[in-house]
Amino acid sequence: MITDWFEVRDARFAALILPNVHVDTLYSGGRWLEGPVYVPAARHLLFSDIPNNRVLRWDEMTGAVGPFRVPSGFANGHTLDRAGRVLACEHEARRVVRFEHDGRGTVLAETWQGKRLNSPNDLVEGPDGAIWFSDPTYGISTEYEGARADSEIGARRVYRVAAPGEVEAVIEDMVQPNGLCFSPDGAVLYVADSGAEPSCIRAYTMVDGRPVAGRLFHAAEVGFYDGLRCDRLGNVWVAAEEGVECIAPDGVLIGRIRLPEVAANLCFGGPARNRLFICATRSLMAVYLNVTGA
Repeated sequence: MITDWFEVRDARFAALILPNVHVDTLYSGGRWLEGPVYVPAARHLLFSDIPNNRVLRWDEMTGAVGPFRVPSGFANGHTLDRAGRVLACEHEARRVVRFEHDGRGTVLAETWQGKRLNSPNDLVEGPDGAIWFSDPTYGISTEYEGARADSEIGARRVYRVAAPGEVEAVIEDMVQPNGLCFSPDGAVLYVADSGAEPSCIRAYTMVDGRPVAGRLFHAAEVGFYDGLRCDRLGNVWVAAEEGVECIAPDGVLIGRIRLPEVAANLCFGGPARNRLFICATRSLMAVYLNVTGA
């Protein structure tokens, strides 16, 4: 079944959407919007406009959008840790930064074995409090989203940061690792590979806090996969070329939110965490769902 906004392929997806809802456009005017993170204490959403080198802020109470951090170091992905601090991946400085409650920045990762990272892209906090981030080369391949440079590491990986400066390479079998998230129970790490052909999501079983037994979870039918998040039921919501796809825990594509622009990243937010915020090329969009974020 296909409606104006939703393509239902499986009854499991029909149960996740609400009747008479539509996708709201909250802002339009970016170049390539990315990295949304909802901050409950402030009732606002931060999101990146990478080519314009800025982080914007959407106020949930007023609907206003304005600059939050300019320049942003060509920031890309954001996440929130358990202490309510915002973490960011910065292309220009090629680092991962945590912003303390007083506004100071703490560098969590910028090198691996003495070599500069490529351009950290997306990140998530793991069940044990460690920070996991992807490090493809998109931010050093052109000046559009960072600064053109050669890769010092010569590889594209996923890393784990147990404490500032303690950077461990944990996944090395991907072409261009991108979005990542954990299953609700923390037993599986999902990572999108935007550079694979076809683009895909790989699932890694976690054993003693480390990923093992990587397997293909789902391959894209069209285009590439980017940012992703899990809901509380274990479904994976992934930004894709034709909108947002929803993939059940068994790897079956059960439905899609159809959008007029390519989606880049997403997150759950709102007081009930039942609103999906989507960065879709030039626009920030949102839709209420019948499920909450993990």
